[in-house]
Amino acid sequence: MSSVSVVIPCYRYGHYLEPAVASVLDAQPGVDVKVLIIDDASPDGSGEIATAIATADPRVEAVVHPTNRGHIATYNEGLLDWADSTYSVLMSADDLLTPGSLRRAVDLLDAHPGVGFAYGYAVRFRDGEPLPLPRTEPRGWSVWSGSDWLDRRFRLARSGISSPEVVVRTEVQQQVGGYDARLPHLADTQMWMRLASRADVGYVRGVDQAWYRQHADNMSLGYDEVAELRQGRVAFDSIIQTLADEGVDVSRMARLVHRKLAWEALFAATRAYDEGRAGDAPVDGLVAFARECWPHADRMPIAHTLRLRRLVGPRAMAALAPVVPPARGVRFLVESRDRYDTTWEAVEALARPGRQSVRFA
Repeated sequence: MSSVSVVIPCYRYGHYLEPAVASVLDAQPGVDVKVLIIDDASPDGSGEIATAIATADPRVEAVVHPTNRGHIATYNEGLLDWADSTYSVLMSADDLLTPGSLRRAVDLLDAHPGVGFAYGYAVRFRDGEPLPLPRTEPRGWSVWSGSDWLDRRFRLARSGISSPEVVVRTEVQQQVGGYDARLPHLADTQMWMRLASRADVGYVRGVDQAWYRQHADNMSLGYDEVAELRQGRVAFDSIIQTLADEGVDVSRMARLVHRKLAWEALFAATRAYDEGRAGDAPVDGLVAFARECWPHADRMPIAHTLRLRRLVGPRAMAALAPVVPPARGVRFLVESRDRYDTTWEAVEALARPGRQSVRFA
């Protein structure tokens, strides 16, 4: 029976721990699972909850830090120092696995030894709302070479992965090392690309592999748009440098991602006008970032769209909003050919309207 080590870092999320651990232990038949909860010196009693869960079940271990080390160091402690199963999962304490998700991913990984990690669809839900009913009957697998998968990520400038839906081959995780402390928000995006630079990538089709909880305390909400874009560039540039050091011609990949990051910055500024946030959004910072990324940013069609909105002004834009095509429509037209790896991903997006993330991670 294949074994899976599940690392659950926790900081002030103790009230989520019991259902998170239960989703790993009680609804994953056909795999040998063990769990490590690492509480990073939470001030709210989360460490006591973690210890109580571990005391009640021999499959669970708990570590409580005396001082806060930060989430990146906590991730690496679990994945590099503790995980020793064939496969590994890193799951936030506020997320949950869907029934049977580990077996579905493990079946793919067992059948394809060259695949470094497997993932599927992650259903987003709002804290306090009932869990959406998950799809649990797979409709096959997709397997891509790491280079093909990376090419699409660079074209879109985001990974398309939340995180709890990923199962990693531990041997490959150990080879690439831990998460990058330079990227407190987008280290996961970089990690998926680092793994893909070493191995193939698998996707379980037609199922929901995890529930991703959305609430006011999500770490991703603590970053403004410019900071997120800058971290995105660091993440992608680090992979470009790694591949260049290995003798890979990365000039095309660099052009793809830098142009797309510039487009994303200009799109974010344009959307701020559409949503009546131009006075609060870092529009000038977004434009400056776009110009840093791509020397021809001012010639891009989205730049003309933004200039028109700036010329009209926020107040007039609010009055014209009902008759001006929104920036979101522009995104759909630009990405309609490149957004999905396969028709299966497009079908799943249609089956889950409104749940597709447009963020990097």
